[in-house]
Formats: sequence, C-alpha cells, structure tokens
Amino acid sequence: MALRARVDIRYCFIMKDVNISQELASDPDGSLYDPGVRASMQAFTGGGATLALEVAAAVRSASQAIDRLRAHGAGGRGLSAGALDLLARLRTASEDGLRMGELARAAGVSPRNVTGLVDTLERDGLAERVQNPSDRRSVRVRITPAGREWLEAFRQPTQRAMSAVFRGFSKHELAQLRHLCLRLVENQHQIERYLNNVRPDEPAS
Repeated sequence: MALRARVDIRYCFIMKDVNISQELASDPDGSLYDPGVRASMQAFTGGGATLALEVAAAVRSASQAIDRLRAHGAGGRGLSAGALDLLARLRTASEDGLRMGELARAAGVSPRNVTGLVDTLERDGLAERVQNPSDRRSVRVRITPAGREWLEAFRQPTQRAMSAVFRGFSKHELAQLRHLCLRLVENQHQIERYLNNVRPDEPAS
C-alpha cells in the first residue's frame, strides 16, 4: 500500500530518556497507563494528544524488558538480541549457510550491522565465515557445532522466561499483540522505503 500522506520529519523526539515507572494507573476503561510518561508527553506536546507517544514509550519498555530476560538467559555470553536472532536464523539455514546479504535481509538489518553481528558470533565460536565454493568472491556464514549447542542450552531458559513475562496473557491476546507489533514494523518499512525514494534536496509532495 502506497503512502498517501507526506512524511513530516521536521520534529525528532528521542524516547530513550522516557522510562516506564513502577507505579501504573488505569484509565476509566481499565487500560493501564504510566502517569509519569503521560505527564512527560503532555509537556512535550503542549497539551496535545499523547496516546501514540505513550504507546511508543510502552512498546520500547516492553522490548527492553524482553531483551533483559533474553540477556539473562544468555548466561553472561554478552550476545545482543540481534546476534541471537542471527544465530537462530543460521540454525535453520542449509549446511552451506547464508550469504551476508541474505542474512541481512532475513534479519532486517543493514549490511554494516550484520557484519558487526557476525563478527561477534565468530569471535565467540558460534558461527564462521566460509568461502562460497561456487563463487570464491562470495562469503557465506554458517553456524558451528558450538553454536548449535549454545542455542539448545539457551532454549529452555528462554521458554521459561517468555512464559513468565507473558503470564496471564490469553492465546488471543498474544496473537493480537504479535499482529499489532508487526503492523508497526510494516508501517516503519513503508516509511523507510518512502524516505529512501525522496532525494534530500527534493521537497515531498
């Protein structure tokens, strides 16, 4: 679906300093909200609508909570969520592994970022770069036996952690949450494609 509205990037608001507090409250409909975040957003917007900004702060905090649990389950190996995602994708690839470009596209990261993530995995002995036998100029990445063992050891702690963090959620709620998060990702991809097609010196129409 093509973007119909102009993407206005005159304002850039960094959410990294907005944190969810431990004291939550409820709206009249029973929906949870964070009073501190709402107050910060109201000050930022000058009394304007804050719901989308509150949602963005909540999504960020939820993502951080999950990443902290994943890092704890990593047993101090220091793997980021991105490196873990790459390792899991390599596990399901063929024995020949994946080309760097394929890996970047599958994980939704830039070629520069995927290089750094592969460096981390290779340094820890969890993945390795190998030359493509059919094209000596091409490099592929494949998981090592140590990487497979590490993922297997990581699997059960991860399942327990996810069961704990999503405690009380019904299957319908989990499916709806997944759906909404992926809609956010889809919107971001559309915006990114739009911006990449607009030259910096060309005003958007």
